[in-house]
Amino acid sequence: MIDKKIALVHDHLFQMGGAERVLLEFTKIYPESPIFTLIYDKKRDYFFCNSKIITSFIQKFPFSTRIFKWFLPVMPIAWEKLDLRGYDIILSSVSALAKGIRKQEGTKHICYCHTPTRYLWSEKNEYVAGLRIPKILKKILLHELENIKKWDFKASQDVDYFIANSNFIAERIKKYYNRESDVIYPPVCVNNFYSSEIRDDYYIIVSRLRPYKKVELAIKAFNQLKLPLKVVGGGEYLGIYRKMSNSNIEFLGELSDDEKAKYLSRAKAFINPQEEDFGISAVEAMASGCPVIAYDIGGVKETVIEGETGVFFEEQNWASLVDAILRFEKMTFDRNHIKEYAQKFSDVRFRREIKEYIDSRA
Repeated sequence: MIDKKIALVHDHLFQMGGAERVLLEFTKIYPESPIFTLIYDKKRDYFFCNSKIITSFIQKFPFSTRIFKWFLPVMPIAWEKLDLRGYDIILSSVSALAKGIRKQEGTKHICYCHTPTRYLWSEKNEYVAGLRIPKILKKILLHELENIKKWDFKASQDVDYFIANSNFIAERIKKYYNRESDVIYPPVCVNNFYSSEIRDDYYIIVSRLRPYKKVELAIKAFNQLKLPLKVVGGGEYLGIYRKMSNSNIEFLGELSDDEKAKYLSRAKAFINPQEEDFGISAVEAMASGCPVIAYDIGGVKETVIEGETGVFFEEQNWASLVDAILRFEKMTFDRNHIKEYAQKFSDVRFRREIKEYIDSRA
């Protein structure tokens, strides 16, 4: 690709999750490209400080990073107002509304889609029901979400190429946007993980502590089993989950990457009770030689092999998870094989596949 000017686009930058790690890999491929985003929290950024970051007018609102969700009605306008004239390629990392960025004639928009916007499509009613606001406001919000949903669909039609992070998400892109997509699995820094010779008896979860992650399901299961469970991660439900848990369940909070790798390397198995678009944490566990016990749906079905790198449970309830754990207790796994298998999802592989994809469509 010769003399192509590329702009990177991301929904928002105030946390570090799987979507942000995809963006980070984009910056390694195209280090001179600026990042366009709705808001950016410099205080919480340890990864993108060397990139030129251009934000929307929402950045200037008071407390924009703390009450970000309240600005949802103006987000479509904010995306349309960002000026990307002069770029040949827009490469976006999207799980919300960034696909609605405006482009000029001749510019190609390649969208790496983590999921069609959940609170508009697959989980709209659950999203609104979980908000702690009066019923009348929920009714108004549902109406507003319907309007944004129409805008989101229209925006999806202006994307030139979609990349899905799994076949599971490719099916959703087809279902909700009626668009075809190519699958490139997201990057996992597999070389940051290792398998320890020291093995402990605890099971482990690495997750944001929010309702849709279904951590309470694992808590109920381990309350019954009385087996040790370590929970890594933070979130607004930390206090609630602690009150639900017996003494065999330990909450470690948010850990550094080194600390997380240490706990994964010694764990007996990784618990994945939620539906994931891909499931980076499950792959990180396998890169540590750690088998995965996962709910049999979503992207994790494309990464975990039953009886070889983990086991599945079919119903999303604590009793089904208990059955899977008891079944797992009677099985043996080759941890070296699990670790070797995880290498196929590496960050090096991701950078190569993305660059080849962009070059072929430039």
